[in-house]
Amino acid sequence: MMKLKQFAALAALALAAGAAMAQTAQETAIRKAIEPRLGDGAKIDSIGKTPYGGLYEVRVGGDIFYTDAKGDFLFIGRIVDTKTFQDQTKARLDEINKIKFADLPLDSALKMVKGNGKRVIAVFEDPNCGYCKRFRQTLNEMDNVTVYTFMYNILSEDSSAKSRNIWCSADRAKAWDEWMLKGKQPDAAPANCSTPNDKILALGQKMKVTGTPTIFFTDGTRIPGAVDQKGLEAKLASIK
Repeated sequence: MMKLKQFAALAALALAAGAAMAQTAQETAIRKAIEPRLGDGAKIDSIGKTPYGGLYEVRVGGDIFYTDAKGDFLFIGRIVDTKTFQDQTKARLDEINKIKFADLPLDSALKMVKGNGKRVIAVFEDPNCGYCKRFRQTLNEMDNVTVYTFMYNILSEDSSAKSRNIWCSADRAKAWDEWMLKGKQPDAAPANCSTPNDKILALGQKMKVTGTPTIFFTDGTRIPGAVDQKGLEAKLASIK
């Protein structure tokens, strides 16, 4: 009886190993078929079979798309569960793009506290970003929130200079709000004032922040782009 059980266990292990090898071979074939066609030195980070329609998920950086078992076709878009209407693609993107909020270098951000400040977000903004200015107005109308702003200079040649002037102001958060909400230019920064501009640019690139504003929440998820007050309140309320 013992030998029979041992044989069954070994057989199960062999089947699992065989399936894993077949899966790896399939993923290798898909990579070989697709990666050269992506261009610009793009590299596939991972390939995995999905539970829907025999499709394979292909992850490149912070993005995902889908392909068939041979890598002959690419499917770019959203997969939605017709029973629950859940956006499976969004859920997966949220998962792979999660961050550890506690690891953010908050000492390199501007800090604004409103009310009790219990609800916390971090946002990457460019001083020349129109959508950021609109989102700043939304934040101005909210209460009981702490906002850490990382000045992420990606839109214009003078973005870094504006961020430097704001960082070197006596009241950084006030200078930022006055610029974003009122268009009031801060005083020129003294020559000996250093900033975290380069550090924040590298951080944003590492976190695959491709546009501003990008909002991060304490559960590690993000929202790319501006969101209205109703949407932001709903998101904050959903975080346990």
